Amino acid sequence: MEFTQVKLQVEAGVATVSLDRPDRMNGVTAVMERELYAAMRQADADPQVRVIVLTGEGRAFCAGMDMAELEDLAPEDIYEPAKMRPFDTAIRADFQSRYIYFPALVNPVISAINGAAAGLGIVFALASDMRFASEKAVFSTAFSRRGLIAEHGIAWLMLQTAGPGVTADLLFSARRFDAGEAKSAGLIDRIYPPDELMARTLDYARELASLASPRSVRVMKRQLWDARFQNLQDVVTQANREMIESFRSEDFQEGVRHFLEKRSPVFTGH
Repeated sequence: MEFTQVKLQVEAGVATVSLDRPDRMNGVTAVMERELYAAMRQADADPQVRVIVLTGEGRAFCAGMDMAELEDLAPEDIYEPAKMRPFDTAIRADFQSRYIYFPALVNPVISAINGAAAGLGIVFALASDMRFASEKAVFSTAFSRRGLIAEHGIAWLMLQTAGPGVTADLLFSARRFDAGEAKSAGLIDRIYPPDELMARTLDYARELASLASPRSVRVMKRQLWDARFQNLQDVVTQANREMIESFRSEDFQEGVRHFLEKRSPVFTGH
């Protein structure tokens, strides 16, 4: 697929997907929505890719839905089915909705939040597995100041990290908050100087791609997202089942060999 509003680059096991409307602060359009989904699925299906990094071109990560497009949006659009290919039926339906599909991807997704993140921008970030941000990143849920509500599962996503009081504050007020406050609330994981964000994020992603078993990461990603719906007994039962399969895997054998032979691992993901 030829992309016009996103960019996709693959290098050293890492796919970088960039929202590419810098003149509009990477505001989401119908075209960008389709292209982002296609790019993420294409990257996830690439056997060379083990980590996906999502970022934005220019000074913004994603300022939410493009206001020009939002103005003309029919109310019934929310019920339009996303143009999505079915994921594995073993994956929860919760992770296969129009904007919340990053958890269904095989590979871990890291959002590198290089600037403003609002509305859908925060939804994309919270649907990622990890979030690294520039010191200059600024955030706003935005919805209440547009006469809207907590869209696309953000109430659930934000509650997972920030707790009810902080979530209520940030959703009700839609006030701006900075990277420091976002990290204190648990909404982001790391903060870097603006000129170091992408280099540090890609260094981390490349290390993850080269040193960690992709099979292990794939299974652990599923465990982490599933655990949000499980009790402790369910988590332990799933872990025990997966542990047996891990012992039978090629990556386990390679994990032992490379440690004993004092060399870098050569994992296959099997």
